[in-house]
Order: sequence, then C-alpha cells, then structure tokens
Amino acid sequence: MHVSPPNTRPRILHLTQPVDGGVARVVTDLARAQLADGLDVAVACPDSPLTAELRALGANVRHWHATRSPGPSLVREVRRLARVIDEVRPDLVHAHSAKAGLAGRLVVRGRIPTVFQPHAWSFEAVDGGTAALALKWERWAARWAARVVCVSEAERATGVRSGITGRWTVVPNGIDPERFHPADTGTVRAGLAPLAGINPATPLAVCVGRLCRQKGQDVLLRAWGAVVRRVPDARLVLVGDGPDHDLLRERAPESVLFAGAVADASPWYQAADLVVLPSRWEGMALAPLEAMACARPVVVTDVDGARESLPPSFAARCLVPPEKPAALAGAVSELLLDPLLRASLGDRGRRHVLTTHDVRHTTEALADVYRDLLGTRPAARSARPSHAVEPPEAHGAEHGQPPGTGRGAEVNQTTQRVEPIKYRESSHS
Repeated sequence: MHVSPPNTRPRILHLTQPVDGGVARVVTDLARAQLADGLDVAVACPDSPLTAELRALGANVRHWHATRSPGPSLVREVRRLARVIDEVRPDLVHAHSAKAGLAGRLVVRGRIPTVFQPHAWSFEAVDGGTAALALKWERWAARWAARVVCVSEAERATGVRSGITGRWTVVPNGIDPERFHPADTGTVRAGLAPLAGINPATPLAVCVGRLCRQKGQDVLLRAWGAVVRRVPDARLVLVGDGPDHDLLRERAPESVLFAGAVADASPWYQAADLVVLPSRWEGMALAPLEAMACARPVVVTDVDGARESLPPSFAARCLVPPEKPAALAGAVSELLLDPLLRASLGDRGRRHVLTTHDVRHTTEALADVYRDLLGTRPAARSARPSHAVEPPEAHGAEHGQPPGTGRGAEVNQTTQRVEPIKYRESSHS
C-alpha cells in the first residue's frame, strides 16, 4: 500500500461499535494489511473477540465502551471517544458502520481527515420516525467526512437517492481466497459435529449470518417448507447467533439445524451444496463472496451490493426479490436438484471472486483513499480535538440551524462527486 510519505509513519485510527461477522472481518483485514505496510494502526472498539484478534496482529487496541445502537449513553460514549482520540492523535480516522460514524464525526467534526464507511445505511435498518431521524443525521454528517466509502455502487446510489451529499468512493468488499477455498464436501462434513448422523449425500443448504431481521432467516424458514416438498431429504443449517435465535428455533422444522456462532465459517461453506443469504438490506454482504471463493453456488436477495457481487450471468438463477418466500424456495429447490449446474456455478463463482473480490484489491484501493487524504491535509497531531466535546447542538444551534451549519462547518465541506479510485474503475470494467 505504501501510504507513508518519507520519514513518517501515518497513524490510522479505526473506530467500530460492537460488531461481528462481516464488519469485524473488514476491520481485521484492513488492520492486517496496513500493519504489514508499516502504518501505525490503532482501533477503538468495545471488548469482544475482535479485540483479541487485533492485538495478536499488533494493532494498538483502545477500549471504547459503546453500545451497538444510539441511545441514552451516546453523550458519555462520545466523551470517552474524544479522550481516546486525544491519546492516539491519529492522522486519519476511519469510522465503520452507523454508530461509530455518528460518535466519530461528532468528536472530530472534520478537523482530522475522516473516512466514513457505512457498511449498509442505518436508515434502512429502522422504520418510521427513527428512520427519518437517522437519514437526517446522515445528510448533515456527510460534511464531516472527507470521504464516504461505499462497498457497492448500489449502496452509493441509495445514499445519493436519499439526499446524502458527499465525496464518494466505491470500493467493493473483498475476501481472502487462501482462507476461503474449495475442499472435499464429504471430508469436511465428517468433521462437523452438528452433521453427525446425517447421510453424506444429503442435499445441504447453509445460511451464514447473524440471526437478525437484516439477514432474513425468517423468510428462509417460510420458504423452507416448499423446498422440502420438492427435495424431501434436504437439510438447512443456520450458522450464527443473534437476537432472533429463539424465535427462529420455535419456527424451525426438524430439517433445520442450528450450528451457533463459529470463529471460522469456511468449513460450513465447504460442506454446503448451496449457500443462501435472504437479506432485507446490505451494502455488499461478505457471505456470498466467501461461499463463491469456496466454489459453492449461492442464492441471494436483490438488495444493495448483491447484483454487483455476482457474475452477470448468475442473476437469472441466483438472484431473487427480497421478502418473497416463493421465489426463494424456487431458486433453492432448482439448484439443490441440479448437481451439474451447482458445480458449474461454483467453478465460475470462484474465478469471479479471484478476479474481482480479492481482499488485496480492497486494501490497496483504500490505501489510495488514504494517500489522497493524507497528501492534501496537514497532520492531525498538531490540530487534534480537545477533551472538551461540545454537544452536537452547539454548532449552528445558536442561529437555529441544524448541527454542523454554524462556525467551523466550512472546515470539511463535501461535494456530490465520486472520486476516481482505480479499483472502482476496474471493478466495473
């Protein structure tokens, strides 16, 4: 990546709320690549399995006590984060997901180059007045991001359509093809305890993801009865844990197994005949990319990033409308009944991922973003935020304006443009 100017070692601070799954993987992959390239990498996050992995890589992990979603503790969390930023004195801040993006931009307010990466928009995750408030915040807070990084063109388009004005860069998600690779299905199944006693030839669909509304496992369960009527021996494994675990268990028939949370999902992809992700919203999900890297076919819903993650020829068989159990059941059944087609899709899917979604492309594209921002802005260590953090109402409120429209708002005004990062261009060629 070679971001460093001569005789300096830029200090990058990643911010993340409590995360697991895809966002945790992204942060870990970035930290690993940036440390290997000689950057000084710090991560502010709550205690979790992510912190141990980051420390093992050599990152400077700073404890930031924060909840997953905004709530009454937000003011305290912002003040805690201000202290962390004062101590780390970063040259660039990279905030991941909505909550960290909220707290980080409230603290920094454009005084340090800030990258905000939503990993799916917060206003898509909620309804009614909460969604309106989240969208209003994203519209105002874009002025405090030197760059908004989206993981798909569709995610960027959703932001633009929703009235968010920013300097955009699209960097598609990537995965490690050495970690996610093909393996003999029978051998892998024999080593997975939840599959003990199941015939090795059983048609097996696997869904990997947090058990929550976003990932749509409830839709998959509604579709599963129709699948079993066409493929009577089929089994479904839900890999992951989350707030919907108990509800899903109550609704699940005997042909559905729960594997729980796992540190490494690759054996489950390798054991599958088919991987399914029926999400309600995404930016660009990692699970389908990981599955294709393991040469397994996928069925995914047509949400942001899904169409871009697949080879164009896959859309007819692998892409279904969200929240449509009948369409989902049809696509899953057709593939479970056609082993030759599954093999062909698996082979083409892996070649696609190796070409377009290798994590090395992703980390290099983000290094280009960092180079651009660090090359045009002074080091933050001489202009960092102080411990005193004003509440968000302070800026502009004295004139009856929304947050960020008063004094200091001109520090990091943004424009509605897409920065010409090389990987963005090549990923759509």
